[in-house]
Amino acid sequence: MQSANSAAPSADGVQPSSRFSLFNMFKRDYEHYEGVPPINIYLLRLLYTLMFLFLTYGSWIHVTHHTGPWDPANSAAWFMWGAFGLIALIGILRPLKMLPIVLFEIVYKVAWLIVIAYPMYQRNELTGTPADTMAHNFMLVILPIVAMPWRYFFRTYIAGKRAA
Repeated sequence: MQSANSAAPSADGVQPSSRFSLFNMFKRDYEHYEGVPPINIYLLRLLYTLMFLFLTYGSWIHVTHHTGPWDPANSAAWFMWGAFGLIALIGILRPLKMLPIVLFEIVYKVAWLIVIAYPMYQRNELTGTPADTMAHNFMLVILPIVAMPWRYFFRTYIAGKRAA
């Protein structure tokens, strides 16, 4: 006996599509995600998880193990990254609500790559410097750029409209 939820062929012999399929990952989901494809939701959750794990661990370990006087600008950066990592935890649970921190990440990394790293690269001054390591890490900005549901972001955060 088949359950009511099984994917049995219909009377015309056609197998109904299952809820989870590769095609459905890229379809806009108006029922659950305000028109954002599930692939974006999964990528955003991955991004927030990586932010939470790496930023929270790295920054709070640095803060709690720091000795001596703090440089005010340097300490503000460490505490900001610690807070950023903790806020990413909210993004795992509510990925669309936390898109502004994804945009923040995209903007600061792309700006740094263009304004700082690229001129150093053109002058052959980047290789072997601390900026070289940062540039390699910041090149991973492609993940948030791909994960960002741009249409939803502009519709919701810029135009102030909700999904129909």
